[in-house]
Amino acid sequence: MIHYNYTFFTWERLKIFIMVLFLNSCISCDNYVEVEQPNSQLTRTAVFEEMSTANAAMAGLYAKMRNNGVLAGSGGASVYLGWYADEFDYYQASNSNFYNNTLFPAESTVTSIWNYSYRQIYEANAIIEGVTNSVLLPQAGRNQLKGEALFIRALLHLYLVNIYGDVPYVKTTDHLVNSKISRMSTASVYENSIADLEESNLLLPEAYVTPERVRPNRFAVQAVLARTYLYMGAYAKASNAASAVINSPLYIWETDLDKIFLKGSTTTIWQFMPNAAGMNANEGSSYIFPTGPPTLIGLRPDFIYTFEANDKRKARWTKAVTNGSSTWYHAFKYKQRTTTPSSVEYSVVLRLAEQYLIRAEAKAKQGDLTNAKADINVIRNTAGLPNTTAVTADDIVTEVLRQRRFELFTEFGQRFFDLKRSGLIDNVLSISKPGWNSTDKFWPIPELELNANPNLNPQNPGY
Repeated sequence: MIHYNYTFFTWERLKIFIMVLFLNSCISCDNYVEVEQPNSQLTRTAVFEEMSTANAAMAGLYAKMRNNGVLAGSGGASVYLGWYADEFDYYQASNSNFYNNTLFPAESTVTSIWNYSYRQIYEANAIIEGVTNSVLLPQAGRNQLKGEALFIRALLHLYLVNIYGDVPYVKTTDHLVNSKISRMSTASVYENSIADLEESNLLLPEAYVTPERVRPNRFAVQAVLARTYLYMGAYAKASNAASAVINSPLYIWETDLDKIFLKGSTTTIWQFMPNAAGMNANEGSSYIFPTGPPTLIGLRPDFIYTFEANDKRKARWTKAVTNGSSTWYHAFKYKQRTTTPSSVEYSVVLRLAEQYLIRAEAKAKQGDLTNAKADINVIRNTAGLPNTTAVTADDIVTEVLRQRRFELFTEFGQRFFDLKRSGLIDNVLSISKPGWNSTDKFWPIPELELNANPNLNPQNPGY
């Protein structure tokens, strides 16, 4: 039996999905297509006749990414990879498989993260095809929309390949092609991501098309290129891409830690707008608990204890909650747990600090130790710490990884990915996670997908 409500590649309703997408994709708005059209191709054509409806389709895709899948602020990579690695303790029995690293191919969240991500990729592909075939949209509008969709496609595949290992790289809405698609090697996924990002870089302008940085520009593309090149070990390219972002006058370094996650922060490269005016980032409502014990997640005490003395990030970005003799800790980068008269915080997906850390690591790997240390010191000094005492290239890389842990915690699985790419994952997690096995560094391919499409075999080792 084909479970099309949960399975991407054999989803029987792909033919009408684009119509559903375009009929309800606005963020907090009424239906903007007043008359339902009976044919999905007609609907797609109508959507890409005007910029207003095409932009609404793009906004709808961002809303879905904000709420579900790897970039969701309340149940995506931040939460599940935080449990899976060593950032979060768990207080919800239904998710113990992530904390205990005992996932299995039929696990519902393993399946939903896969499915939401590929559905979003499908929508990005629908936008790419729609604007490519449009004869009515202005060229600048077509470039903007296609550039954004290519960016999304590359970014989502980057997450998928680092979570599941070899995965399909989906470039079409063609159901027949997708129903028989095979997994690509990790190297090939990276190559395809780079190609999409390079094309996106040519299409998107440097300036933002909205004042609140909720739609990516060319520097958002460069930021993801920098990360991708770093993961690939292409250090010169990683350094150059990070420098393009750092050197842009659009971004101004912020020394006040309490301002970095405000919606108007000058260090934000790309962020998700909340669902409605007065709402704030999903991370705040997910991470903050005013009383103990937590009902969902809390920062691990051993993480809290490893901050350096006088590190202001511990004081400003974490918070202790005490009940009697027990103390728990929650992330406090986002300060707003509930609504406010107007929105204060958006969900920051890409920010400037990561680019300094990418460049520092890339410089160290190339032997440029002086500039590598200078970039590390930007991060350390903002946290109230003295300059690094690292001397050798290896020492500097170790310090970069340490600073990434304390700077980027709870941000979309960065800690888990860093442990994997550095080769430290088995040594670190075998200590903090007694059930850890080396094969746990990849999640299983969802069982429903393997059953529906044998070309996705073999299953990842250990499952």
